This record gives sequence, C-alpha cells and structure tokens, in this order.
Amino acid sequence: MDARRLPAHHGVLWLLGGFALFRRHPPLMTALTFGYLLAVIVVNLIPKIGPFLLPLLLPTLSVMLGNGCRAIERGEFFTSETLSAGIGAQRAGLLRLGGLHLVGSSLVVLAGSAILGEPVNIADGLNSTEAVALAGDLAVIFLLASPLLLAFWFAPLLTAWDGVSAGKSLFFSLVASLRNWRAFALYGLTLVLVGAVLPGLILIVAGLLSQSLLAVLSIALRMLLIFVLAPTMVASIYMSYRGVFEATASADE
Repeated sequence: MDARRLPAHHGVLWLLGGFALFRRHPPLMTALTFGYLLAVIVVNLIPKIGPFLLPLLLPTLSVMLGNGCRAIERGEFFTSETLSAGIGAQRAGLLRLGGLHLVGSSLVVLAGSAILGEPVNIADGLNSTEAVALAGDLAVIFLLASPLLLAFWFAPLLTAWDGVSAGKSLFFSLVASLRNWRAFALYGLTLVLVGAVLPGLILIVAGLLSQSLLAVLSIALRMLLIFVLAPTMVASIYMSYRGVFEATASADE
C-alpha cells in the first residue's frame, strides 16, 4: 500500500472538506461527534479500569466515526450495520491496535513524568513564570505524543477498511503522515488560527468596545467551537484518509 504525498495546502483542504461534510447534515455530524465524546467520557469514568479500557476501545470508536462520515458523504442513513462496518471482520486487529495504543500512551505518560517531574499547579491561578513553565511542559508532551498520534491517525481505518494488520497499519500511518508533514503542519496551524487565535482577537476587540458585546460574543464563539469546529475536525480526519489513501487506490485502478 502506498500513500500519496500531498502539497501543503491539502491540510487546509481537509478542514474545508470536513466543513463541507458537516454542512451536508449538521444534526447527524454533530450527533456522531458528541456520541463519540460521550462514549470516551463514560468509559474513562469507569472506576479503576476506565483509563486502561479507553485506549483499547479507541480504534473501534474511531472506525465508527469513519463509518458515520462515509455514510453522510454517501447520503446513507445511520444503522447499526453502517456504523459497525468492518469492525466485526477486523475485531482482532482492532483489539491489537487498542493494546498497542495502551502501551504507547503509557510510555508517553512515563516519559513525560520522568522528563517534566512535578506538574505545574494551576489550581490557584498562574503567574507569568508558571505560565511559561506550563507552556514548556505542554510543548514537551506534544513532542512526545506526536509519533503516537501520527501512527494512529490512519491506522484504525486501514485495519477496518483495508484489512491491514495492526502493526502494518501503524507503520503505514506513520509513514504516510511523515510524507505529508507539510499538509499536517498547515492543518495544525489552521486549527490553532481558527480555534484559538482568531476567537481570541475577536474577544479582545469586543472587550475594548463593550463588556456586553464581549459576553454575547464569548457565548456565540463557544457555541461555534463546540457545535461547528468539533464536528468539522472529526470529518477532516476522514477527509485526510480519503485524500492520502483512497485517491491512491482509485488512481491504481
């Protein structure tokens, strides 16, 4: 299996494609996104075993997201068969992926604890020194987690839809992500711009003009981030898979 090497601007196209998919059926895309988030929260809250069970289930939950996005793109209705497509046949591979995810995330946590030491206490607020320290800690955690994130970005769909074994799907996902690092970099920068920088600037300007305007825009922007940007991000992951792998298969045929 080969992965396309896409130009940098495809990182933006993934997000635009995700937004277009969201616009096809906003209620379904929102329900799909919040169903996933609810499942993650509920599993994580199970006493004692939740944090260990969640990584095992994430690949399967990710495939259900992908199945939902594909159904919306094709104009299909959601059914149990639609959302579970590929899961039954590749149950063992998805469980292996989950086990590898558990091992990988545990290693990231252990490495982060060893490098960072005591976490910054934010319960009583942050001064400038603590804010800089927290930003540095977050940067270290991001660097440590990036290989794991990239290895699992495409892996669940490769296993469920293409029948690739767990180990090979991680390898193909990591290689495909590294080959498209420019697109991923622009994807991340665009998300930061749209999800943090632009709303922050809008709120700063609104605060200078009127506190009432600030309050209204604060609520409106929060709703947009939750009910528009979050489903768009979910759909964009599916669009990135379509662009990197499915276009390759179509070209080969």
